[in-house]
Amino acid sequence: MTLATATTRSGRTRPHGGPGGSRRRDGATWFLVLPALIPILILSVGPLLYGIMLAFTDAQSGRTRSTRWIGVLNFQDLLHDTLFWDSFRIGLLWAVGVTVPQFVLALGLALLLNANLRMRWLARALAIVPWAMPEVVVGIMWRLVYNPDAGILNETIRDLGLGDGRDWLTGLATALPAVIVVGVWAGMPQTAVALLAGLQNTPDELHEAAALDGAGAWRRFRTVTWPAIRPVALAISALNFIWNFNSFALVYVLTSGGPGGRTRLPMLFAYEEAFRYGQFGYAAAMGCVMVAVISVLLAFYLVGRLRGGEDA
Repeated sequence: MTLATATTRSGRTRPHGGPGGSRRRDGATWFLVLPALIPILILSVGPLLYGIMLAFTDAQSGRTRSTRWIGVLNFQDLLHDTLFWDSFRIGLLWAVGVTVPQFVLALGLALLLNANLRMRWLARALAIVPWAMPEVVVGIMWRLVYNPDAGILNETIRDLGLGDGRDWLTGLATALPAVIVVGVWAGMPQTAVALLAGLQNTPDELHEAAALDGAGAWRRFRTVTWPAIRPVALAISALNFIWNFNSFALVYVLTSGGPGGRTRLPMLFAYEEAFRYGQFGYAAAMGCVMVAVISVLLAFYLVGRLRGGEDA
């Protein structure tokens, strides 16, 4: 049949595509998707598969070395590597220590920026400045802030008569908290912008109705504001946790994992194994473990989102 339409038993006409038309539509769809899919395959999926393959080999630096397939030996060594599991614990402390205060402060900032204040546009523009700065620049700037001799933090402590200050980034007790402060400062604007978008999508009529019913500020937040921004809050918190757990550049610039490994995150540990000691296979196995952990976290998040959608 060559007609563009076919007549049904009821007399109506419908498009007659046939298998050929369906194949043409599929081909056109793939043609449109390929420009976005090819970079992902080349820059993300390809290196990921290559890294997984390396994890099962004894690949090391050196052109003359031959690479052998050793199966799960790298993963067996990881199970008994206390340094790796210490870095994993530090990574979890870092991720939680940054994500939680980051969210609390960002929520307060979003509520403030959503209020009807003068020069609100300027405050919103200034609030995203830390987010726009590269992590390397942020790290260098905060190294100057924490400088033990001429840093603004120690100078302020001395001017207030609170002591002589300290070397924040090299102290065993202060290095990780100091780095966490920088992580919170650098990532808070992104969270605030996401929460602000959720707040702006909340109808003002709901707040007005709650106020007319005699609800105070806290009750309005709990019954009106929070239910409206809860999906955004859960999404941005999950993404922040994953992003923070995978952090590398900021901590590398600030402390390079020191002192004494107190800020050695899993990504830093894998980097050192690969590019300082040349153990590419062993570092790839670490990467596989971290990918597995992130995949499990994503699975829990997606299941929670699906259940939340069903309950709604």
